[in-house]
Amino acid sequence: MSYSFQTNVTSLIAQENLRVTSDFQSRTITRLTSGYRINSSGDDAAGLAVANKFRSDVAELNQGVRNANDGVSTLQIVDGGLNNISQILDSLKGLATQSASDTFTGDRTTLNTEFQTLLGEIDRQAANVGLASGGGTGGRFNAAISVYIGGGDTQANAQVQIDLSGATNEVDSNGLGISANTVDTKTNALAAITNLEAAVASLGKTQGVVGDGENALQFAISLAQSQVTNYSAADSRIRDADVAAEAANLTKAQVLQQSSVAALSQANSAPQALLKLFQ
Repeated sequence: MSYSFQTNVTSLIAQENLRVTSDFQSRTITRLTSGYRINSSGDDAAGLAVANKFRSDVAELNQGVRNANDGVSTLQIVDGGLNNISQILDSLKGLATQSASDTFTGDRTTLNTEFQTLLGEIDRQAANVGLASGGGTGGRFNAAISVYIGGGDTQANAQVQIDLSGATNEVDSNGLGISANTVDTKTNALAAITNLEAAVASLGKTQGVVGDGENALQFAISLAQSQVTNYSAADSRIRDADVAAEAANLTKAQVLQQSSVAALSQANSAPQALLKLFQ
């Protein structure tokens, strides 16, 4: 090895190693202070692309869970209205049964007035839950409601369809076929009983469809929440920093930096030793 005043190769090597160590220490400190292993695209370009996909899926699913919960709430409102209508049908059938008996000696006109009042209440409640015949809020669920949840391999699989077309989706007195019924005579009361029995069956079918929809959404929520957990874990494994490993790296970087500075100081003083050759 030759000795020269012009080029201090040892100092250059020490400077380069110090630069590498300083960069390593800076990355380690960044990871420890941010909590992320990937803080820029250059840290892990391929890993960042995969992690971003997981993060996007998690954001979609979190909103999908909120959508599904909104859907459950909507169906619960409908279900509550249907339960009320079912109880009103029980009262109507009781009035019709009372009027249909020869043993009834009271005023059937009074019974019929109460009967018509209850029919009107059915219409009002059906309109409030969006299952009335035409106009108003009726028709809101005439075909189906679609709840987008996400997490599927296709958009079709990412949605839950709740179809009311297989049931009576108009549960007002007209939709149930009892709007024209009266109980002002025994004959009319007997006819009302027959129609009310059909109305109860029809309403039960609608309640079944709504209940199936609620269950489907609850299952979809459970799956989405499971996917959120798993996708978040996968994102964490790629993006998050291993604090224990980075803490060890920081200690290593600090030791290397101190030794590099000391070595650089020695390398810079080496040319002074050459002056002794002139003594």
